[in-house]
Amino acid sequence: MNRASASCRYLEVMEDAGSRPEGRRAAPTGDRQTQAFTFNTRPRPDPAMAISVEERARRARQASLLLQRATDQQRRRALEAFAAILEARRAEVVAANRGDLDAARAAVDAGTLSPPLYRRLDLQGSKLDQAIVGVRALARLPDPLGRTLRSTLLDDGLRLYQITVPIGVVACAFESRPDAAIQICALAMRSGNAVLLKGGREAAHSNQVVADLARQALDQVGLPADGVTLIADREELNALLDLDTLVDLIIPRGSSTFVRHVMDHTRIPVLGHAEGVCHTYVDRQADLDKALSVAVDAKLDYAAACNATECYLVHQDVAPAFVPRLVEALAAKGVRVHADAAARKLAPDTMAATEADWGHEYGDLACALRVVGGEDEAIGFINEHGSKHTEAILTQDKEAARRFVDGVDAAGVFVNVSTRFSDGYRYGLGAEVGISTGKIHHRGPVGLEGLTSTKWILLGDGHTAAAYQGEGARAFRHQPLKEEWHGP
Repeated sequence: MNRASASCRYLEVMEDAGSRPEGRRAAPTGDRQTQAFTFNTRPRPDPAMAISVEERARRARQASLLLQRATDQQRRRALEAFAAILEARRAEVVAANRGDLDAARAAVDAGTLSPPLYRRLDLQGSKLDQAIVGVRALARLPDPLGRTLRSTLLDDGLRLYQITVPIGVVACAFESRPDAAIQICALAMRSGNAVLLKGGREAAHSNQVVADLARQALDQVGLPADGVTLIADREELNALLDLDTLVDLIIPRGSSTFVRHVMDHTRIPVLGHAEGVCHTYVDRQADLDKALSVAVDAKLDYAAACNATECYLVHQDVAPAFVPRLVEALAAKGVRVHADAAARKLAPDTMAATEADWGHEYGDLACALRVVGGEDEAIGFINEHGSKHTEAILTQDKEAARRFVDGVDAAGVFVNVSTRFSDGYRYGLGAEVGISTGKIHHRGPVGLEGLTSTKWILLGDGHTAAAYQGEGARAFRHQPLKEEWHGP
């Protein structure tokens, strides 16, 4: 990719990770026998942070050159080591995360941190268990590297292969979720990439511990620890944006403002993840009992997630029967419903929607509701107000479903299923860096495949280009082969 080309700067947006300076992990104090830890206001200084951003990126580049040569077995062992270390040091991870949660709770009470970001910060109990399961799942997946995508016989003794390889050095700026740090480290290990992590200040203690343990796992299996490196704050991130000769790809998760800032200040290709403005459309031919179950799950399974439904569209023919049931079910769980005039006639206890509610990501126990005249209106509304993340139709009409799938422009289009299924782990990808909503390089959950590029290998035997030109030139055969690349 040409770093200077604006066309390579893919606009896919993620939640802002860097609006405030981030700190680093504090030294835990207290009785290790009882794991009674307390944390200072700021994390303890990390010696690596004394090194300039450019030098850290340079070390990451050197690490990437070693990681791209690592065997499948070495990378699998690194993931197994990472999972084992996370389990063995669980108390430290949980204590660090508790320190972040306590500080964030005070910030929420003071009105300086939103409740959705606070909920995403939790890495206690089952959240950590799930993250560790995800690491081990990645270790079991087939090797994403060295896969032969194409092999061609160009001429006698002249064979061409296209194989998958790591991207190199990937910088990831992400929001408060520390489980994202675990996933990103694990994906980088499995795909042979070096990663530069920029997490939010809210998760500073958690991210520092996770990065430390990931570096230990790499070192334990003989791979370079600089394959995982932390970036401290927005100032360091801005410095990183100038290092287009050292960083191959940057993945920002945040607001469109944040991603545009990144795009406007770097020549590094940008691949991100859009704000999650997901819709669920209830068609006139929907099974209303199934539709109610799916629609409620799409918001309440995890309201703060980017794949939660933010707006419901209901066909006018079923609105009288469905809208009151949907509003009642959502309201019973504390969801605030912002409805248009037609929906409010059927459910008067809802709030009046304004233009600001269409295309809005609540990330909370709130949603929008609109009655539409039909499928075409629903498709047009989604394409105008959606973020190209995930959209769903609930219907028993296969032709309606087909038209919806063909007409909606989004990374994921679902039929009779909750938008919450838009997830790399649920897709069987093991984990994800985010959900890419652009159309260049990769779209949808960015798992291992999204973190690979390709390399062309040409094997010959003294072949020259001149032999294929002029009078008496040899002709290319261009014969497709079914050969895997196994070396010269």
